[in-house]
Amino acid sequence: MIELARHEHSSVPWVKGFQVNAELTAQGLSIHYRLDADQGHLAIPDMAAPERTEGLWRHTCFEAFVMGTDAPAYREFNFSPSGAWQAYGFHAYRQGGPLAEAITPRIERTAGAELDLRVFLPPQALPPGQRLLLGLSAVIEAVDGSLSYWALHHPPGRPDFHHSDGFALELLRP
Repeated sequence: MIELARHEHSSVPWVKGFQVNAELTAQGLSIHYRLDADQGHLAIPDMAAPERTEGLWRHTCFEAFVMGTDAPAYREFNFSPSGAWQAYGFHAYRQGGPLAEAITPRIERTAGAELDLRVFLPPQALPPGQRLLLGLSAVIEAVDGSLSYWALHHPPGRPDFHHSDGFALELLRP
């Protein structure tokens, strides 16, 4: 698993570690997020029926940004520990909106000392291209409402998961 880095302007002493792993197969993209934290201090929603929901990134939300290497277009996927999700399509940096087609991800959550969220996206959810660049990230909300930002790589300045410098993991289609 790969360690996610806390953004320098985020302060959250309750997170001990945050890892992610991604695998691309002919069946789709599988992502495993593992949050090691004192969960009593974090705003983690209860599991519910999966539904497409706007504004997930305003609270505890795990995210995947996926770009083919042939074009500036990319997709953003938001996954709440509640099972809620959202998908966006962008033709350029922050230029786009919710994907019209509803490609429901499979989300599995296991909670114990660590919070594990496993997500599966089918191939049709992904942008075209033999090589995919991924920006894997998360927003973690504390019970006091403060937010911390986590990513494979943070570009300089404010947290910006859409910035292409954050697309730090390359996967090849089988």
